[in-house]
Amino acid sequence: MVRKQAKVLSKTEVTQVLDHIKNYRYPKRNKVIFLLSLKAGLRAQEISLLTWSMLTDASGQINDFIQLPDKLSKGKSGRTIPLNTDLKKALIDLYQSNPSARENYVIVGERGSNMLPCNISHWFCSTFKKLGLKGCSSHSGRRTFVINAAKRIIEVGGSLRDVQQLTGHASLHTTQHYVEEDAEAKQKVVQLI
Repeated sequence: MVRKQAKVLSKTEVTQVLDHIKNYRYPKRNKVIFLLSLKAGLRAQEISLLTWSMLTDASGQINDFIQLPDKLSKGKSGRTIPLNTDLKKALIDLYQSNPSARENYVIVGERGSNMLPCNISHWFCSTFKKLGLKGCSSHSGRRTFVINAAKRIIEVGGSLRDVQQLTGHASLHTTQHYVEEDAEAKQKVVQLI
């Protein structure tokens, strides 16, 4: 059985989603949900269970990284993920907007408890549907993160193994399933050898 992978988001589609989020309830929270997937590669479960203590230092300031414990992730895929600048700004904005919630979950619903993973997935599907983005799911941001990281990691002296660790994949083989072939890139790299 061949499983269809979630669609990779283009820059235009990312902009569409970010513009859309601004016009609905809970724009700060929703921006963080989207960016945690897109800029940190988090799964819906990880977004749902993320707490402020995983993001803050001893003085209560937002760190430069997310510290995900194994128990939060799929299997034993706990990891440290450096924060993207846009994501950090969005987290700081959300953090400062609700000082009373700083001991709790980052992403909370209307009743003040964390949003369940199924609610996070539904939020993504609903958002993509409203925008007419077909083939997108709660995994589209994560898949976009993996693809973009895999394409750019060599520029900073890293390897696909680093992308594997950022995403919490148990196997490099899993990470490779995310990466699509690029005939033009293969042509260019051969000329560089």
